Amino acid sequence: MNPLNRRQFVQSSAILASSLLVPFDLKPVRSKVLLSFSTLGCPDWGFGQVVDFASTNDYQGIELRGIKRQMDLVQCPEFKDTGSRKATLRMMKDNGLKFSDLGSSASLHFPEGPERTKNLDEAKHFIDLAHEIECPFVRVFPNEFPKGQEKQATLDLISGGLLTLARYAEGSKVSVLVESHGDLVHSEDIEQVLKAASHKHAGMIWDVVNMWSVTKEPVAQVFERLKKYIRHTHIKDAKVDGADVNYVFLGKGDVPIFESIDLLIRNNYAGYYSFEWEKLWHPELPAPELALADYSQAMEKHLGL
Repeated sequence: MNPLNRRQFVQSSAILASSLLVPFDLKPVRSKVLLSFSTLGCPDWGFGQVVDFASTNDYQGIELRGIKRQMDLVQCPEFKDTGSRKATLRMMKDNGLKFSDLGSSASLHFPEGPERTKNLDEAKHFIDLAHEIECPFVRVFPNEFPKGQEKQATLDLISGGLLTLARYAEGSKVSVLVESHGDLVHSEDIEQVLKAASHKHAGMIWDVVNMWSVTKEPVAQVFERLKKYIRHTHIKDAKVDGADVNYVFLGKGDVPIFESIDLLIRNNYAGYYSFEWEKLWHPELPAPELALADYSQAMEKHLGL
């Protein structure tokens, strides 16, 4: 090592060491941290109950993933026509709330054919609804990659579908976000999909548990790779034992979820920290009124408020 490089190394090390001595103060950021929860966590609540709970428990947004177990939102009374949508939006605004995301069931991993067309059409209906109720995002996803289909072909189908939907959303304020979900949880694969679907109306939902429970990739590494694509998050915690993932209240599991949250805050992420309590899929989980109340309290505790 020559003297100049050694000097540079010493100076850089000193700067790094001094920065580590300064604790990261989260207190000033609470006003910038937007909390929402997914209605996946309260599958038997009516929309009015969802709104009331959110407005009285320090939430700023609601992520719609079905209402009273009806997953196709356009079939729900609150969204069946223009008049009902306007009334629903007014209720949200009167309670100081916004829609953070619409969770469609549209899946992009299917090969060309009727099933793929059906899924793309569903996503388009959700984009139209999101535009009308001033919701910025629509979630799409892949699940298990089809057996007998080359992985690269599946990734191409996902990116192609995402790009098709992003182009459909042009002229609106809606973006289509692919969730890290199912077999699409390795950061390299997600990056490939999003690079191929590069569009201002396309991005991703970072579900930390879905990724980390499978890949164990360091969250700082994942974030660095994908941060420019992250528009929305799904926040939850779990005890992970091999392939078994058991959801628990925030901070009670094995997932580096607070590390992920701090990374987002440090990097000025402006979206919602949306709690996804999977009560619909796991009815054995504690009641929503307990879990959803605990989440906002756990977040405020973490932020030192």
